[in-house]
Amino acid sequence: MADDGTVTEVEAGGATAFWAPGSQILWRYRENAGDRFHIVRPVTVVRDDEELLAVWLAPGTECVKPVLADGTPVHLEPLETRYTKPRAVQRDHWFGTGVLKLARPGEPWSVWLFWEPGWRFKNWYVNLEEPLTRWAGGVDSEDHFLDISVHPDRSWHWRDEDEFAQAQRDGLVDAGLAERVRAAGRDAVEVIRAWGPPFPDGWQHWRPDPSWSVPVLPDDWDRTPAHLSS
Repeated sequence: MADDGTVTEVEAGGATAFWAPGSQILWRYRENAGDRFHIVRPVTVVRDDEELLAVWLAPGTECVKPVLADGTPVHLEPLETRYTKPRAVQRDHWFGTGVLKLARPGEPWSVWLFWEPGWRFKNWYVNLEEPLTRWAGGVDSEDHFLDISVHPDRSWHWRDEDEFAQAQRDGLVDAGLAERVRAAGRDAVEVIRAWGPPFPDGWQHWRPDPSWSVPVLPDDWDRTPAHLSS
């Protein structure tokens, strides 16, 4: 989407055209057991080129998130039944501080930066996921449950190992995918230990352009990219 809410094309003649800083796009995740989108976040492009896509999720942004069919927040459901109970989606707003998301083309994770109020840097968060797929209105992926927190002192630890194990028990992650996710995690840890990009690049000092408006969640947030339609 451009600033006026219209979709910005990013592919022409098979070649990728990059979004300009300030463009507004959608960052979406598919369900792990289906093709529907259950997480959708309108974001503003900070940087987009052959090496990196950086986007800003602003506080107060209207998003789409998964809930149980009765509206119960997913995180309140016991882990043993969290992934087997019927689900729906609902609109909500991103509360608290914003999030800067960084993704390199073809990489099976993105790195998110979190701040405390007052722009006190909190941590990096490595979100293991399918490499992003670009389309005219944004990027799509599928979350892989397992994550890594990285702290300003360069220490790190695994996150959501219990959810990753439960997803395997419930059939959302098969043996082949589980091994690919673990391998991706090991690769990410090597980047952390070597303090490779994006960790030494100073993104924790970045600040959003104050002229940027908060992106609007479009009514057709779940539209299927044209190149995937049959």
